[in-house]
Amino acid sequence: MSRPIRILLVTGLAGAGRTTILKTLEDIGWETVDNLPLSLLDRLLSNPVPQGTQDQERPLALGIDSRTRGFDAQSILDRVATLRRQKYQDVEILFVDAADSVLAQRFSATRRRHPLALDRPAEVGITSERALLGPLREAADHLIDTTDTNTNMLQQDIRQRFSGAERGNSTLAVMSFSYARGLPRDADLVLDMRFLRNPHWDEALRAGTGLDPAVAAYIAQDPAYQPAFDQIEQLLLTLLPRYEREGKSYVTIAFGCTGGRHRSVHTAEAMAKRLRAAGFSPTIAHRDLVQKQPGMREGKPDDGRGAVLAVNR
Repeated sequence: MSRPIRILLVTGLAGAGRTTILKTLEDIGWETVDNLPLSLLDRLLSNPVPQGTQDQERPLALGIDSRTRGFDAQSILDRVATLRRQKYQDVEILFVDAADSVLAQRFSATRRRHPLALDRPAEVGITSERALLGPLREAADHLIDTTDTNTNMLQQDIRQRFSGAERGNSTLAVMSFSYARGLPRDADLVLDMRFLRNPHWDEALRAGTGLDPAVAAYIAQDPAYQPAFDQIEQLLLTLLPRYEREGKSYVTIAFGCTGGRHRSVHTAEAMAKRLRAAGFSPTIAHRDLVQKQPGMREGKPDDGRGAVLAVNR
């Protein structure tokens, strides 16, 4: 009899992307089982892998949501605790979430009924499900919010987190974003770059982005840029090894500016380069480089904002 080296319980709100996550995990080599009644878990774990396979160490993902027969959040948490005390040390919970308004919009766009709403508005089902799943969200080892995420972005996120990276080594992501479109929900560290002078106010640079050499040079010429950037680098080089030591498996560093096109893009690219030189392997994404918020206004060129570091709790 063999057993999986890793068990991941995938749960979350309907419409947030749980099915996409399970399909992506299957694509990268995980065994996946959806909507398994909790009473059958022991039987599943005791069964040997199919003859002729080489999957003796294959990780297992279990899809569990409010439609699962016998669903009870506390019973699931008790079962997870029991598995961890016994022979399955590496048991984790992944919770996928999204803003209520976005979930309602997704159900409306697909003309699907919410599983807990029946003939009532989707918002009613979303509220009920959020209450049912609350304890699982609080206990989750991985929390993914898909409010601002499309299917391709979610698939990429899952591959980065679960494609066989060594346990104990954090997967590092660096991103840029626009404050006009809101804070990134999955960010662990948020750095505000609005204290730097803004290329938006230079007509020759406005149409460019932080990827353009002329824009990058303009930003780097700000007298505050180099000392602040060096201090941010030192802070990250101090924090990241500690995160790894504490077992944090995924770290996202987000650089923000007003429009998400100039200062945040350049500093995210430059910091990713510094981190690679220091031995890390960050991925990089620019959330709002293409998108533009309707009616978005740039801040004043001399708004006097300071750099702000926020830790996502």
